[in-house]
Amino acid sequence: MKQFEMDRLIETHLAAEFAGDTGGAVAVYTDDVEHDVVGSPTGPVHGKAAAQGFYEYLTANFRTEDTTPTHSYYGDDFCVIEHQATGTVPGDFLGVPGNGRRITFRMVHIWEFRDGLISRENVWLDGNSIVAQLTAPALAATL
Repeated sequence: MKQFEMDRLIETHLAAEFAGDTGGAVAVYTDDVEHDVVGSPTGPVHGKAAAQGFYEYLTANFRTEDTTPTHSYYGDDFCVIEHQATGTVPGDFLGVPGNGRRITFRMVHIWEFRDGLISRENVWLDGNSIVAQLTAPALAATL
């Protein structure tokens, strides 16, 4: 698979995720996709329906504002992209109440492709940074 084809699938997936379109987010997946967010209590899930369930939970609890790629590596049927992610947490994230806080963290996606679709998505988050930001005392307003 060519790099531009991988990028097109990833961009389509991320645009749908950011828009809260969970069906669109999984439309670029194979039927037997493996979706693995490391540290998730569900562990890896398999199939579009299970992956869509993850995105329904995610989009209810985290509002992605931006994911800026910082490093990208491509092979014949995979790519690895490191992102700097920013978003707001109206719900819980990593089991911690977000209270509407805006956070920024590093994230690595490992994408695998088969038959012109995404066959595996593996996500690694900087959980320590996320938890630290969500549990830090709120700054007092100054006059």
